[in-house]
Amino acid sequence: MAAVMRLVVCLSVWLSASQVSGSYIPQDMNRTLQNLNKYYTILNQDQFDGKHVFSREPLKGKIESRMLYMGGILEAYEKLIGHMLRQLPTPSPPLTSKQKHSSSVTATSSSSRSEATDGVRPKLEYILRKIQELKKHRYQEQMRILHGLQGLRHVQTNSTRVQSKALWELPWIFEEASSLADNIMKRRRRRRQARTKLRLKD
Repeated sequence: MAAVMRLVVCLSVWLSASQVSGSYIPQDMNRTLQNLNKYYTILNQDQFDGKHVFSREPLKGKIESRMLYMGGILEAYEKLIGHMLRQLPTPSPPLTSKQKHSSSVTATSSSSRSEATDGVRPKLEYILRKIQELKKHRYQEQMRILHGLQGLRHVQTNSTRVQSKALWELPWIFEEASSLADNIMKRRRRRRQARTKLRLKD
């Protein structure tokens, strides 16, 4: 539970930072996150222990790497919020007038808890929709790559058939991997040379 709460806070801090730097977060979303933080509370010592749920280190790399990493974070948030929604108690069906009368006699603190939970569900669903929209409109290519990478984890390495086919495909794979790396190095070299020429002209 503490990990879930830390993730919620991490999302709100991350989105708040985005709002400050680029105003990408709608006010409704900011308000919703603040309300969710009131429901998902943890001790201050856990909240501010200096350990981020998601490392900021990969965000110092090149734009393509950062986009890919951010796509992975959005995917993780989508799973997380889906899990949080499943953890909430199932909403009760509307009561008849007779049930309302009998339940009012035996009302306990659990009813106030369930009312609070009922308010949390639409807020989580709203945040989930916002994340899904961002993924759909800005991170489609990154999602394709991530799903491809996830598929690589399921390669049956103990299968003789897979081993034989993989060896057969390796020349092409090795050539492609070497060529990609070489092209990147050449591109960097050309950029450096262009910068040097500009400095010499100045």
